[in-house]
Amino acid sequence: MEKLITRFPGNPILTKKDVPYPVATVHNAAVAKHQNEYIMIFRSHRLNGRSILGLARSSDGFHFEVASKPFMIPSDEYDEYGVEDPRITRIGETYLITYNAYSRYGARVGLARTKNFSQVERVAYITQPDMRNVVIFPEKIGKYYVRLDRPHTELTPWSIWISYSEDLISWGQSKIVLRPQTYHWDSMKVGPGAPPVKTEKGWLSIFHGVFETMAGAVYRLGVALHDLNDPAKIIGVGDRWILEPEDPWERGGYVPNVVFCCAAIPEEDGTLKIYWGGADTVMCVGTASIHELVEFCLQESRNPL
Repeated sequence: MEKLITRFPGNPILTKKDVPYPVATVHNAAVAKHQNEYIMIFRSHRLNGRSILGLARSSDGFHFEVASKPFMIPSDEYDEYGVEDPRITRIGETYLITYNAYSRYGARVGLARTKNFSQVERVAYITQPDMRNVVIFPEKIGKYYVRLDRPHTELTPWSIWISYSEDLISWGQSKIVLRPQTYHWDSMKVGPGAPPVKTEKGWLSIFHGVFETMAGAVYRLGVALHDLNDPAKIIGVGDRWILEPEDPWERGGYVPNVVFCCAAIPEEDGTLKIYWGGADTVMCVGTASIHELVEFCLQESRNPL
């Protein structure tokens, strides 16, 4: 079976040893291009177990240098237990950053924004508990901003939903778009990964799927294709995973057997740089053909619901 993602031979590209302040992990990072640089906002566990977000820069998307101080740390009672798993979406000249915020009240999602990655403004908490994994589409569709998210509940269970907003603060018109499949590689839960990438045939979306085994859960990556004009409609979702834990730093670590994606950067040559955390411990990257991922969604598709 041909692999759709080629791992970078220099993986892992970022570890705790690269961070100039004390952390236990480096993982689940958002990435954006800004002024000919790749900007990475990564999650780290402090030595007390709570998460903060750091920042690193790269000229090529593979070799990163970490800033001397954290980028975001807990700031109030609604994120007192940690800020985690960011995603970055550029709309116009503004970079929107969504992140999971943990507190005594549960998990919800915060929205921040920046124009330069030097100053960051916290805008609002844009969900109630218990919600995670919000990714915002990189342009309005009609008059609406659009997002994918994942309520943390067994009721659906653990499925990907879509919601709409006119102001980025108040969201509604929510619909379920992708569910786990019984005794499938994503049978336990699915969740949004990287913000969708626009292609000629649809919005390409990387997501994670979880399978529960006798030895614990395994996190893998999948890919789906949403209709350009009506992204609530999934026109194809790959029946098999596109990446699973294989390397030692993905099979063993803080949380074993995990590949978890929060970023995918389309390049001018038609490739996609896909970034993932390995075992909640290190950061990795690989490349894929956007065309091949799109065709995979269309040719080897399963029922999204």
